[in-house]
Amino acid sequence: MTLQFTEADVPGPRRDLIGYGATPPAVDWPGGAKIAVSIVVNAEEGSEISWAAGDARNEGLGEIPYGMPAEYRDLCVESIYEYGARAGVWRLLRLFEEYRVPTTFYAAAVAFEQNPELAKAVVGGGHEVCSHGWRWEEPWVLSREEEREHMAAAIASFERTCGTRPVGWYCRYGPSVHTRELLVEEGGFLYDSDAYNDDLPYYVSVGDKRQLVVPYTMVYNDVKYAMPPGMASPTDFFDVCRRGFDELLREGRAGRPRMMSIGLHPRWAGQAGRTSALREFIEHAQRESDVWFATREQIARFWLENHPDEGAA
Repeated sequence: MTLQFTEADVPGPRRDLIGYGATPPAVDWPGGAKIAVSIVVNAEEGSEISWAAGDARNEGLGEIPYGMPAEYRDLCVESIYEYGARAGVWRLLRLFEEYRVPTTFYAAAVAFEQNPELAKAVVGGGHEVCSHGWRWEEPWVLSREEEREHMAAAIASFERTCGTRPVGWYCRYGPSVHTRELLVEEGGFLYDSDAYNDDLPYYVSVGDKRQLVVPYTMVYNDVKYAMPPGMASPTDFFDVCRRGFDELLREGRAGRPRMMSIGLHPRWAGQAGRTSALREFIEHAQRESDVWFATREQIARFWLENHPDEGAA
């Protein structure tokens, strides 16, 4: 008997374990940069399921390794989230202004509704607003029609708070088997970031159309402050980001330019000691002349214009 592996007939996108393989595209980032650095701030505070919808559920992911029973409000964790919106995000915005670094805000629409001053500051500071969904939720438990409705609600919300719609999408963990199809169906999104599988953007086929994916990261991400095994100190965060940056820059200078994503959350990275590690990283990266700090929209538009035929048909 000969065994043969076949991909199961499951719904949703096909897996691609090959990608660019041994021959990634030769990328000429703007200004001759050898690495594009995308800093992302996840603005979620105020849209937690437990608070925004009263779903008899506590979020966790705070600074306290304690799970309060769902029938009680966890006021301690709520206040940790509030720190991100009240103090942490403003510290980060001041840092970006000081070093003139444009960033992308993965913003939950309800979070910006709760904090319109922040929405105004993000847009006014030249940062990109990428949709992190309507609110904190799990799209994969929604029906296709419910997910479509929530997507439309998010777009309308951002148009009210930011004066413009988002052109990028990143689910609050994680996408459903319908998400990418719905993004393409809606028609106004240049890219999505619901993937962690490459160091460069790439295209995927969605029906008879193509969608650009600008992959994200869980490696260079301050979520490790809260999830074991993680980062014990800001020094750990700086070290892993510096090492990743240096290696990717080395590859870029050897003829294989890369992209690096760094993920932040105001309730974590916005704490002063942790912001200092981010400051050190930005200073380290800006000592190099061939680095492009860019929003994800800038990277997406560059890729669409300069690499329209790379990757999947």
